[in-house]
Amino acid sequence: MKIDAKSLDEMVDKFIVPWDKKTSLKKDFVTAFKLQNVSKDELRDALEMGKVLLAKEQDKLYAQRSHALLVIIQAMDAAGKDSTIKHVMSGVNPQGCQVHSFKAPSSEELDHDYLWRCAKVAPERGFIGIFNRSYYEEVLVTKVHPELLVKQNLPPDLRDNEIYKRRYEEINSYEKYLVNNGISVLKFFLNVSKEEQRKRFLERIDLQVKNWKFSAQDAFERQRWNDYQDAYEQCLSNTSTKFAPWYVVPADYKPLTRLFVAHVIYRAMKDMKLKYPAVTPEGKKQLLEAKALLEK
Repeated sequence: MKIDAKSLDEMVDKFIVPWDKKTSLKKDFVTAFKLQNVSKDELRDALEMGKVLLAKEQDKLYAQRSHALLVIIQAMDAAGKDSTIKHVMSGVNPQGCQVHSFKAPSSEELDHDYLWRCAKVAPERGFIGIFNRSYYEEVLVTKVHPELLVKQNLPPDLRDNEIYKRRYEEINSYEKYLVNNGISVLKFFLNVSKEEQRKRFLERIDLQVKNWKFSAQDAFERQRWNDYQDAYEQCLSNTSTKFAPWYVVPADYKPLTRLFVAHVIYRAMKDMKLKYPAVTPEGKKQLLEAKALLEK
């Protein structure tokens, strides 16, 4: 199979979560996806070519300073969030890319609204901002562990049965606000299978160089797999919009996962129709004067 922009477009379009119906991860999306007669080396070559194209668009984004791009990556543990960011973004200019990882909120962050810690590091114009986890944790982890809501110091009457409905609406409104201000929003859920997660956990235990990636808590959280799947389905169904869609990317085979994510990001930047800033007549005159001075 030939890997080109058209074929990739057709594939990644199937990963978009529709905004007009309830989503089922098990029925609507797959975790394993492989291309016939395409080797791992060919996928790596395609990714390298994609990174070159992505770097060119990022250079124009940085120079133009009118748009920005926010990339949100959510997933179950061991789905490949870190490695996807590493491999996809390794070719862009570090000066124009910001990566933020969100762990359990600090005491300072808990004293603010749940969007605060992410909103304050949203990408500025000309930049790509990447959130490794995000404010979506507040409709995922807290849903599986409702005791965490108590730590957020919310008034008791706001910890009611409608809290997640409100939060979905608030998140949609916030992302609409970002888009209306020139910040495009892309959201990826790396869809790993339970069996593949088990294999990756065992690898992290067996390989000393990967021990640091594993925590015993990861195994305990795995016991809540179905609860997390339900939380993700509700989140995806309620927060995938035309202006900020969710992509459910198969994550059992990392080379393809990275290629798909890279292509969606590149496509989004192409849609911005980025251009290098035009030089004014006065600016051109100054350039010619400077050139004449330098050539003397």
